[in-house]
Amino acid sequence: MRRLGDGGLCAALTATSPARLTHPEGGEPLVGTTPLAISIPSSDGRPFVSDVSMGKVTYGDVLAGVAGRDELVPFGEEQAHKAFALAAGLQLLVEALTGGEAFGAVLVVARSAADPVPAFRSRAAGRRLPGDS
Repeated sequence: MRRLGDGGLCAALTATSPARLTHPEGGEPLVGTTPLAISIPSSDGRPFVSDVSMGKVTYGDVLAGVAGRDELVPFGEEQAHKAFALAAGLQLLVEALTGGEAFGAVLVVARSAADPVPAFRSRAAGRRLPGDS
């Protein structure tokens, strides 16, 4: 995603994965961790890059042994229904656009029509933003 932002392109990427997240009320896993990555170019040479999983932890954390399977739930504690809704919506969007394949990804790329990142960084008053080193 950073390379697209560095190249002056806006991009959004999401993908499906095996069902690993349960509904906030419990039960069998229904959706994947459904990552969402976004890149917005910037004239200051530092694109805004965000990459999040809808899980409290990532499946990679579970595989690495730094988190347990019981922690593989939608993020947000009392507001986990919001992450679950976003995960389900993204998964169903990918499935709808890829013909219902078991796993797939959707990448949207467009040329930037504006340069909002420098003003956003100014409003953030020096706080670290997604994509900053």
